[in-house]
Amino acid sequence: METKRILDELRAEGDRIDRAIAAIEGLNSTGRRRTRAAATRRRRGRMSAAARRKLSRLLKQRWAQGKMKLRAEAKAAQAPKPARRMSQAARKKIAAAQRARWARVRAQQQAQKKVA
Repeated sequence: METKRILDELRAEGDRIDRAIAAIEGLNSTGRRRTRAAATRRRRGRMSAAARRKLSRLLKQRWAQGKMKLRAEAKAAQAPKPARRMSQAARKKIAAAQRARWARVRAQQQAQKKVA
């Protein structure tokens, strides 16, 4: 337990020393303390016109490649499907079923006319 207490005291003393150093460094030539925001503010780098053009060109190229990929996928999805042909027997079967349906409808209509 003795080492833990010693470490805590050293850490506390280190914090006090750090605060004292920061206070002394924070004093500017007029004797006023600088705020923390002013001390930590960093100046942003400027980008040259050539660098901006290069970046613009690269980004446009990147977007174009993405668009080309999307277009290729869309084109592949829209590929024409082969025409599906119905056999002659199937056509005859469907036509016969349709004629039978219409015959039933006409028979019902005739029955309703006789009743009415």
